[in-house]
Amino acid sequence: MSGLLKIIRPIVNRIVCIPVHNLNLIHINKYATPSIAPLGKSKKVKAGGPVLEKIVLPVETDTHKIAKFVCGSNLLKEGKDIELKPDNEYPDWLWNLHIGKPKTLEELDPETLQYWRKLRKMGMKKNNRLRSLRKF
Repeated sequence: MSGLLKIIRPIVNRIVCIPVHNLNLIHINKYATPSIAPLGKSKKVKAGGPVLEKIVLPVETDTHKIAKFVCGSNLLKEGKDIELKPDNEYPDWLWNLHIGKPKTLEELDPETLQYWRKLRKMGMKKNNRLRSLRKF
């Protein structure tokens, strides 16, 4: 065999391929070998875990500013927050948005795309749940 590779199997589930002409390329697969423990001392964490410091964010308390501006909308160091406009300057569809809980399948119209997307999503959830219960 004058081939380019010699295949050596020293351990089951471990293949070492060494090219004959180019010794810089070595390919090793370790499928069933145990992982190596980390070197050095491991840090033991107390039962409660590490204590994280809470970040205190500034909260606007001025009621006039809260009612007239979108607080936190200015990301730059200079400038000011966006001022709210009167209701008649916003589009009509904004006031008709559904902001409550998602509608059930019975509440949706079967002629809409929203209905069929929800039906497909429910079917996928059902199939995934049944597949997870299946034994191998």
